[in-house]
Amino acid sequence: MNVSDVRPLIGITTYYQHATWGVWNGEAAILPGNYLHAVVDAGGIPVLLPPRGTGTKVLDTLDGLLVIGGSDVDPSRYGENAHPTTEFDTERDSHDFALLGAAEALGLPILCVCRGAQVLNVAHGGSLLQHLPDVLPEGERYRCAPGVFSDTRITIDPESLAHSILGDSCTVSSYHHQGLDRIGKGLMVTARSADGLPQILESTDDSWLIATQYHPEEKRLEDRRLFAAFVAACGSRTEAVSDTKPTPSEEITE
Repeated sequence: MNVSDVRPLIGITTYYQHATWGVWNGEAAILPGNYLHAVVDAGGIPVLLPPRGTGTKVLDTLDGLLVIGGSDVDPSRYGENAHPTTEFDTERDSHDFALLGAAEALGLPILCVCRGAQVLNVAHGGSLLQHLPDVLPEGERYRCAPGVFSDTRITIDPESLAHSILGDSCTVSSYHHQGLDRIGKGLMVTARSADGLPQILESTDDSWLIATQYHPEEKRLEDRRLFAAFVAACGSRTEAVSDTKPTPSEEITE
């Protein structure tokens, strides 16, 4: 098979919660469709990773990891008691933290979205602002109504990976009530909104790692460029790994 015909395998974390399908309703592993479409449209093959039966060995077969949005992170992970508005799922936390740590150790390209950015920051020893309306004059604008995304203008560091993809600034889709506070070791803020809130994190080394506080899977052309770059990075890794494998004529048999 020609290596150029091989699409990269992208692991995607999911929810596990009550859902309805057909005539049925019950507990299910679910993924909002926009994440799926964003990965497929960019040329990736999605591999869903539900927060049950977690095993990091699956990452050995994947080319990248997408950590999606969702509920809050358990604040005990960064040494705080829960705010009245904080809602978390410890089993999903364990799942996401395990996969993220293993993916970083393997050097996989990683894209983290909203909750995913918060998981990344806490995993690196950082902390979170548990309820933005308590600390920002217009903090409620980031989650203005149930199921309604708000527009946020962000400015991007010109020396960053994000800048090479998105340029100086862009308008993004926000839906979150928490934010990044103390930034974890080995991470740096490369984009902020006008109120100073961190909107993008990247690695301080040369890893392909981008974490957005906002939702790039929503239908904005400038946001979808981020998925295109992520899947391309995963594809480059696929080709690099394939190039190191011996062809059938090079294999040694006993």
